[in-house]
Amino acid sequence: MSERSGWQLAGASAAEANEHYLMSTFGYAWTQALVQLAAPEEGDRLLDVACGTGPVARQAAPFVGSTGRVVGLDLNPGMLEVARRMPVPDGISVEWRQGDSTALPFENASFDIVCCNQGLQFFPDRKAALSEMFRVLAPVGRLALGVWRGIEHQPFYFALAEALERHIGHDAANSLRAAFTLAHADELRPLISGVGFRDIRIRIRTRLTRYPSLPEYVLGYLSGTPMAGAVTALDEASRAAMVEEVCSKLRDYVDDGGMAAPWEAHLITAQK
Repeated sequence: MSERSGWQLAGASAAEANEHYLMSTFGYAWTQALVQLAAPEEGDRLLDVACGTGPVARQAAPFVGSTGRVVGLDLNPGMLEVARRMPVPDGISVEWRQGDSTALPFENASFDIVCCNQGLQFFPDRKAALSEMFRVLAPVGRLALGVWRGIEHQPFYFALAEALERHIGHDAANSLRAAFTLAHADELRPLISGVGFRDIRIRIRTRLTRYPSLPEYVLGYLSGTPMAGAVTALDEASRAAMVEEVCSKLRDYVDDGGMAAPWEAHLITAQK
């Protein structure tokens, strides 16, 4: 593969690949949408749980200004390392903390807003994580969540999961499918209300993801995921066959500008 494929990222980490192939292509559009719904204002204290490389925290920071507080928390030190290197506007600061979503290292009522973008479905104990978010929110604090809809609504992921199943195995495919295991509003609403949140609003949103080369994007995307090692272990012919299978299934989502695939998510707000 060429270096432009993103697979042979010399010296680059999975977190850097995540930033380039996930966040830069579609993640920041979802970040903007979530922060808009969270509606941070001057002086607010905002916590971004499972912050990854920190896009929600950075997007929100200018809204809370120098009188507010923004904290990005993640379990993965590699993600936080990348987050710390990303620029923020002059006069604005973001705190980066390593920690567990099910045992947040903050006092009760420490924040006015808690955000979590595409993290809830991965937590080993979702109820415990939501209970912790509820605990650290001030009275009448607000919650903003982003959670993918079902994989059947995500053409790229659907095709990629099938190809992983065929060329690598069940575990690799399930690693990808895990992102879509909390996909229905009738699951989300009782989970969130069950820890005490009220005024829950769930919205379906769609974003179009573009990238000039679909084959390049397939491998670039995988290089920033837990499947990277398994894909590396494939011989060149098998890897090329896997990419070709994905491209074939996505031919209806390629135009003169390259890949143009829709992603769908639930964006949720709630009040303490």
